[in-house]
Amino acid sequence: MGKNQHVVPFGNEWAIKGEGNQKFTKITKTQKEAIEAAREIAIHQKSEVVIHDRSGKIRDKDSYGNDPFPPKDKKY
Repeated sequence: MGKNQHVVPFGNEWAIKGEGNQKFTKITKTQKEAIEAAREIAIHQKSEVVIHDRSGKIRDKDSYGNDPFPPKDKKY
């Protein structure tokens, strides 16, 4: 299983950061773009996307690995 991908605020933009990494993987204009890009990485790495709100608080998670209880929602 790869590193979880965090979608975090970055000024007026949004960034993707692999868990434990010091540098951002990608910076996007919108949160939606960041979520889509993080999702592709997480699918490839069989990991999780952790979505933060503007204050930095975790607002959602989606697992794309070998989760014994995969999410049933299909919002992304």
